[in-house]
Amino acid sequence: MKKHQTVIFLMSLLCSYSLWAQEGRLQISHLDKLAAKAGETVDVNLDGALLQTASKFLSGKNPGEAPVKDLIAGLKGIYVKSFEFENEGEYSKEDLAAIRNQIQGPQWARMVGVRSKKDKEEVDIYLRTESGKVSGLVILCAEPKELTVVNIVGSIDLDKLSALEGQFGIPEMDLEKAPKKAKE
Repeated sequence: MKKHQTVIFLMSLLCSYSLWAQEGRLQISHLDKLAAKAGETVDVNLDGALLQTASKFLSGKNPGEAPVKDLIAGLKGIYVKSFEFENEGEYSKEDLAAIRNQIQGPQWARMVGVRSKKDKEEVDIYLRTESGKVSGLVILCAEPKELTVVNIVGSIDLDKLSALEGQFGIPEMDLEKAPKKAKE
């Protein structure tokens, strides 16, 4: 009887996980254990209700705040975990694999992949689409002494996305400059 209950529990857990993952939100809480090893930690958990509350403090008339207010109107959540370590090897390949396993499948596509063997750095940007519209974004930056995961859930206008750089714990990524660099 216990085996049967365990199987039912695991199946319900997997089903609820897959429904959760379909919404575009990644499970990144397994990274919480890294906070004890990190010298600096950023942990942002803004669900839809908190984002809408935050947007009320932004002015639609202020040229610096209006694009941010407009962009977050369609978002369901912003989730960021970032760790800076004193030593290399404080996070594992399994930590990264647990994230990458969630962004596989037909709705997720890697938009950018940068690898530097010299600096041992990896940067990946994944987009999630539904019915031809962007409904999620993941930025994964892995360096020897740093790990950052950004997960933005909801309707995303890529032309306005750069307005979120440097806000809500999202690092400066020079997203506006990226197309120019690609052309050069």
